[in-house]
Amino acid sequence: MTMLDRMRRHKSWLKWSLAVVAVTLTFYLGDYFRTKPGTTAGATSREVVAEVDGEDILAGDFRNRYLQQMQQYRQQFGGNTAILRQLRIEENILNSMIEEQVALREAERKGIRVTDEELAQAIMAFPVFSENGQFIGEQRYRQILQANNPPLSVSEFEDGLRRSLLVTKLRSTLTDWMAISNSDLERIYKERNERVKLQVVALTADKFRDKVSVTDADVASYYEAHKAEYRVGEQRKVKYFLLDTQAARLKVAVTPDEVQRFYDQNVERYRTPEQVRASHILFKTAGKDEATVRAQAEEVLKQVKSGGDFAALARKYSEDEGSKASGGDLDYSPRGRMVPEFETAAFGMKPGETSDLVKSEFGFHIIRVTDHKPALTRPLDEVRPQIQEQLLAEKTTAQVTRQATDLGTMKSLAEMEKAATSAGLKVQESDFFTREQPVSGLGVAPEASDRVFSLKDGEVGGPITTPRGPVFLTVTGKKDPYVPMLDEVRERVRNDVIRQKAAELSRTRADEIAAALSSARDFAAAAKAQGFEAKESQLVTRNSALPDVGISTEVDKAAFALPVGGTSGPITTADATVIVRVMERSDVNSEEFRRAREAFRADLLEERRNKFFASYLSQAREKASVQIKADVMQRIISANSAL
Repeated sequence: MTMLDRMRRHKSWLKWSLAVVAVTLTFYLGDYFRTKPGTTAGATSREVVAEVDGEDILAGDFRNRYLQQMQQYRQQFGGNTAILRQLRIEENILNSMIEEQVALREAERKGIRVTDEELAQAIMAFPVFSENGQFIGEQRYRQILQANNPPLSVSEFEDGLRRSLLVTKLRSTLTDWMAISNSDLERIYKERNERVKLQVVALTADKFRDKVSVTDADVASYYEAHKAEYRVGEQRKVKYFLLDTQAARLKVAVTPDEVQRFYDQNVERYRTPEQVRASHILFKTAGKDEATVRAQAEEVLKQVKSGGDFAALARKYSEDEGSKASGGDLDYSPRGRMVPEFETAAFGMKPGETSDLVKSEFGFHIIRVTDHKPALTRPLDEVRPQIQEQLLAEKTTAQVTRQATDLGTMKSLAEMEKAATSAGLKVQESDFFTREQPVSGLGVAPEASDRVFSLKDGEVGGPITTPRGPVFLTVTGKKDPYVPMLDEVRERVRNDVIRQKAAELSRTRADEIAAALSSARDFAAAAKAQGFEAKESQLVTRNSALPDVGISTEVDKAAFALPVGGTSGPITTADATVIVRVMERSDVNSEEFRRAREAFRADLLEERRNKFFASYLSQAREKASVQIKADVMQRIISANSAL
């Protein structure tokens, strides 16, 4: 029985707190409305990416999260694929999904359930699903879910929401006992909000490198004292053959009929619903006298109607903290995303028009529509290149995967070489590499490196996922860990000696000038007289980057212990010796702390609860049986690499 049935029967909702859930739901619904499991490039939606204690994580769910994350990172890093691969996005996403499944298993183990009443109350927590405190009704509920791109069924939405609530209830069960004393709260608040403005003289080791002389005896002595630092771990080399995805791609074609068929079957992807762009000035009524608020809103409305600057008035009067800084702009929204009264007014206006006062559950709104876009379906010719790329990637991945599967199991190097020859592929041999180094010819392929060091003598591993495609390999050489002779690492040792001696010189020089800087009336002038530059910071909190220093707990500790005008002694950091003078302090006063106390307590508790919960899930995961289907993951990632 769905929540629609429960709502029709007007069941009363349980009164447990949704304070934490509200945040989770807002994030969850946003993500869920953006994508939903469907046809998965390179793998069917129902294929299994991983199993957690027998429970499946499906390819459709993984792909949706993967594409969302890739889109965000591409906005940050542009088209730099190398950076995206270094971030190991797919591994991080799969880990988060595994931890989510672990959490669901833990909730089940502890007997935690989400009742239908709790689920219904959670649905009602979304303003879009309620009107004047009442459920909007079955028809509008379904319409809102169907209006998403792609459409979302009631069962899909409610099942996902129930899972989210289960994780939230587990977290609450495990962390609601946590508390923070007033004394700890005040101490931490001060540590995070005290600020200082500094003059910084950083005597970096690099500035003294040209003053250092190093003899062969110095190098030999340093090497003898630090041999363990130059130890080389176990090394292996392999013979392998690669099913190169890019090479296979050149032999794949996509026909116009295939593009047309994909477009017809997925036309919802290319539909944009009717949207309106509006700005508003909000006057909240919660906890206030409504007549007084209305009078204030009407006065501002008069200013707007008489030609006042809407954006300036929004910045001055609006109580919507999320939009007031941008002049009240709410960006584009389709139907179903705004409270009903606001939506009716906004979609009933033309660009440039301003509403009278509109009353909603949040208060009074003055609305101005700035643009109105009709519903639109992008034509095939516009999206043809995108579809061609996707189909090309899917067909390439499917072909390579079939080929890897057809090659079957190989039990020796001879069988591997025979299989490669029959497939028209070349067997190559790598150089020696450690577990932390890339396999020459394959690039950064952590899974391949890990597998190599677990293979038995003569064993063939594969297919193994790499950025270039599936690979089969076997170990052909091993080197045990060893400490290299000095001649093998002489230049590296010499550089380490230079760095050490330069750091010693920086500390000695800092000791020499510290007294002069400490007693100087003009810190910057005194530093210049000694041949160094005093650079000024902004007002900064602890753990902020400082000029020529970066983030340094040693400098923070010294700087925040000084009064205004105080000068530190030489402070040793990883890369420099630093002297600072405090130009200005911004301390936390008792009134400021009093105003912020409860909000900060809530934030700090949330932070600590999240940390505790993450640690709990990490331990629970270690006890769980987790199996990852690397071949399915690779097909999804390869198929979407061109998107």
